[in-house]
Amino acid sequence: MRNGSALFGLAVALFMAAPVARANDATYETPLLRLAEVLGSIHYLRNLCGEGSDVWRGKMEELLETEAPTPARREKLIASFNRGYRSFAGTYENCTDQALSAIDHYMNEGSRISSEIVQRYGN
Repeated sequence: MRNGSALFGLAVALFMAAPVARANDATYETPLLRLAEVLGSIHYLRNLCGEGSDVWRGKMEELLETEAPTPARREKLIASFNRGYRSFAGTYENCTDQALSAIDHYMNEGSRISSEIVQRYGN
């Protein structure tokens, strides 16, 4: 599959392992919601382009387990994941060069967001 998979997976793993401030910090919530949306986008696009797995949905489940959010917050995170998934499901029916480019973009963005969360909010 495309480059960056290992890097993004490592960044997400680091995020999951790092103890993170979980207070009602809006500055923490914004990138976390964006990360969930990116995971949804990658889940759709990578499967569209031949991955055929639930790896990225699994990463979202790990994020939810790590965060242990309230029901309302869990709903927001899942809605962000689904929004990312649906945004591309409505755009791409086949794997195209643009879809591959979007994969690269979202893999890089997800890696950056994960790293920033760990750097800014990890203890």
